[in-house]
Amino acid sequence: MDLVIPCNSLFRQTPLHPRLSFPKGGVFPFRCRRKTTSELQSPVSATSPNGNPFPSIPTHKVTVLDRKQGVVHKFVVPEDQYILHTAEAQNITLPFACRHGCCTSCAVRVKSGQIRQPEALGISAELKEKGYALLCVGFPSSDVEVETQDEDEVYWLQFGRYFARGPIERDDYALELALGDE
Repeated sequence: MDLVIPCNSLFRQTPLHPRLSFPKGGVFPFRCRRKTTSELQSPVSATSPNGNPFPSIPTHKVTVLDRKQGVVHKFVVPEDQYILHTAEAQNITLPFACRHGCCTSCAVRVKSGQIRQPEALGISAELKEKGYALLCVGFPSSDVEVETQDEDEVYWLQFGRYFARGPIERDDYALELALGDE
């Protein structure tokens, strides 16, 4: 069985690297999928040119309720892929900004399932424990159902307690010292 992959610039007719060469016959053992009839993709399995199976990577069904757009997206994500990147590869538009786990634009609330997110710096451990996750750096560990969140709401949950202590007292002496150093 040939590997079925989405078509993109990674798979060209010529090798991307000078040391790479095509196998005999000039064709790699995969077929290009140009059109998708459903967002829900089936798991991928493949065999190498000599007929041995490639190791199978577990996949999980991800359901995202996009509150802002009023749309529910359902798609399958391999356990070793970021949820946001896999959605984009399937032409599914989800909110994001930094793509590095540092902001809260792609924040979701996990309704069921688990997301592994070791690089999610944009949300605190406390919010992670309350079920918040970032799609840009989140890997599904099981079938997952999530709901997008308002970026400002998540930011307030995370930092509001630090900024909501009333007016800041002005320290003119400290300001003079700081300006004097310039």
